Amino acid sequence: MANLQIAQDPAADELLSTDAFALLTGMLLDQQFPMERAFAGPAKIRDRFGTMDPAAIAAAEPEAFADLCATPPAIHRYGRSMAGRVQALAQVVVDDYDGDAERIWTGASSGADLFARVRALPGFGDQKAKIFTALVAKQLGIKPPGWTKVVGDYGKVGYRSVADVIDPESLQKVREFKKAAKAAAKQG
Repeated sequence: MANLQIAQDPAADELLSTDAFALLTGMLLDQQFPMERAFAGPAKIRDRFGTMDPAAIAAAEPEAFADLCATPPAIHRYGRSMAGRVQALAQVVVDDYDGDAERIWTGASSGADLFARVRALPGFGDQKAKIFTALVAKQLGIKPPGWTKVVGDYGKVGYRSVADVIDPESLQKVREFKKAAKAAAKQG
């Protein structure tokens, strides 16, 4: 995998760069929470739980796993509910991809197939699936035919989403883009 710098924390980014399920989990957590903190969540889970193995996470006792995820600093502002989502995601990875999250993108035959695989994951709506598809294309080099068509503007050069975050400066540019987009939406 690539040398990602999304969490802006060396240990968390190393995990995102070497563990496909950690990267997928970071994307799951990236909602209603600062992007870099969401992508630092998997490192918190690994440090507290001992692993990011999807089978172990899926099999964890739900209440204990929720406690672990909600302990300050929590993996998300809604740590307990996101713990359940992480476990549901882990179960799908175990059931549908034999516990190998990377197979979601390495096994995709086209951009549409990759998008459909990601969109079918619990907690991934259309926009999140487009962004994650763009992320694996732009940062991991997984570019199945037609990927730019399915991701729309997220496939363009620029600073629109986490797919474009490669350093602290690009993170700031993505923040500015999102702020401007929200302001335009309020006026529109």
